[in-house]
Parts: sequence; structure tokens; C-alpha cells
Amino acid sequence: MDKNFLLGFDIGGTKCAMILGRSEADGVPSILERREFPTREAGSPEAAIRRFAAAAREALSGHGIPGEALRGLGVSCGGPLDSRRGVIQSPPNLPGWDEVPVKTLLEREFPCPVRLQNDANAGAVAEWKFGAGRGAKSLAFLTFGTGLGAGLILDGRLYSGACDLAGECGHIRLAPIGPAGFGKAGSFEGFCSGGGLAQLGALRAREAIQQGHPAAWCPTIAGLPQITARTLAQAADAGDELARSVYAECGMWLGRGLAVLIDLLNLELIVIGSIFARSEHLLRPAMEAAIASDAIPAAAARCMVKPAALGEKIGDFAALSLAEGEF
Repeated sequence: MDKNFLLGFDIGGTKCAMILGRSEADGVPSILERREFPTREAGSPEAAIRRFAAAAREALSGHGIPGEALRGLGVSCGGPLDSRRGVIQSPPNLPGWDEVPVKTLLEREFPCPVRLQNDANAGAVAEWKFGAGRGAKSLAFLTFGTGLGAGLILDGRLYSGACDLAGECGHIRLAPIGPAGFGKAGSFEGFCSGGGLAQLGALRAREAIQQGHPAAWCPTIAGLPQITARTLAQAADAGDELARSVYAECGMWLGRGLAVLIDLLNLELIVIGSIFARSEHLLRPAMEAAIASDAIPAAAARCMVKPAALGEKIGDFAALSLAEGEF
């Protein structure tokens, strides 16, 4: 029997999703069915896994697919985790998910291999197999969303490191002071994430208020907590110079951080998701100037920087890419 069908389990702090897919001739799987439920609504991790398994069995039955036709089951989840043992180890956004043997639990339910990776690694595999990284031999995928994580594909293989912590570039300190991310002021994540942009925006808006020329998007101190990456982008796209300067500042730090990766790993491609994919036009000029200034010229010349291609579906494709195996 041809094993053409895939199951994905995308575990997030807010919601979990079950994805049933099918391998296709063009290499990009089709999604046959998707169901999601609030993570905390399920209760315990074991209850969430049982709910996923029940939804998957219902989907398989509804499509007339026997379990023997499954190629694999991929689980994408925030770290820390142990991908080799298939154990989720207390992610900060998943309270109570402590030493959960998700691989063992799911292999009892389905007659196929179960593969677990953190969401940045899974995103890297998905963009490499199905998205902007198709055909590349060495790439880094950066999340650039709420936080900044990365997954690494080196010499045509996922590189996860000695204990699944490879690619944690958000922890790199780029400056002695600056916005905090990853629990560290001046870190790559502090400057280049949704939270980092909000911090930068609040800092620059406060300065403008104190200097007597407040921005229209934050005219008083009371508005500082409402600043987000999205509100800044909206103001910047409307032509506000202060908002544009905040994005340019972020872009400069993004370029400096990428220069470290380019020099260290001699990558051929960097794929960046979420905020970069939405606001590339605001970030790229300062980013490229910083890469040109900081990176080894020959390495920078060989490395392209692209926005992620999978968009809001990356979580689904990340889980399915793990199910396919060969990474």
C-alpha cells in the first residue's frame, strides 16, 4: 500500500491544530482536513493528545483512509523539547506540559513514525521543502514574530544541535543595552521581534512626547502600552516619519544580526517570516546596509534574504513536513 497520507499536530500556547494531508506529485502536500481547538480547553497534555488522536481518527475515517496508508505523523511545538526521545519539556507558553512523551503516546495510537521538532526547526523544514527555501542546501529560517527563533538547514539536513538548541539566535547580545528579549537586554530578539518593535516604538514615542512633538499614533504617555508592531507598521505605511524610523532602526539591528549568521555559517539563503514578510519594505533598506557594512563581502554576496512563502499556513505545513520525514 502506498503511504501517501500525513498527519500533523501543531501545538501552540493558544490553540492546537490537527492537519490531515496528502503527498502530491509537485512535492507540496495538499491539506484534506484541518481542525483546531483551544489548548487549555483540553485540560491536561494527555487530554489534548487524546483529543488530537480522536480528531485524526475521525478525519481518516471520513476520508476513507486506513491507518496503514499513513507515511508519518509530525508534531510541531515550542521548545524546550527532546526531539530524539520525542518528549516535550516544559515550554514557557504551555504550563503543565512537563516531560510529556508525545512520541510514545501517539505511536500507541497510529501505525506510523512520529517525529517531534520545535516550531522554528519545523518551520525551517517546511520553508525548505515547500516554500521559499526549495532547492537550497544551506539556509536559516527566522520566525520574527512574537519572539525570534531560528531553524537551520546545513548541507541539506536539519541541524538541531546537541540538545535541540541550535538556532537560538534571538539570545545573541547585539548591544550592551536595548530592548529586552529572551530575558536579555540588547539581544537580537529584543531588537527584532514583535515585542522588541513595541519596546522600540514606546521608547521613541516617549522621547517625542517629552520633546514636545508627539506622534499622532501615540500623543500621550497613556498610549505607550498600546503600541504594537502592527500599529507601528500602519503608521509607517501612512507616511509617519517617526514610525518609519523605528522600523529602520529595527532593520539595522536585523542586518547586524544576520551578518553574524552569514559570517558564521556561510549560508546561501535566509528566510524570514511573520513581521518581515509583512513589512519587508520598511525593514529591508536598513537591513541590507547593515549586512553590507558588517558581513564578509564574499559571504554576503552569496546569501539571499527572502520573506517566508508559507504565510499563515506555516504551522500546518511545518507539522506535515515532519510527517514526511527525510530532514
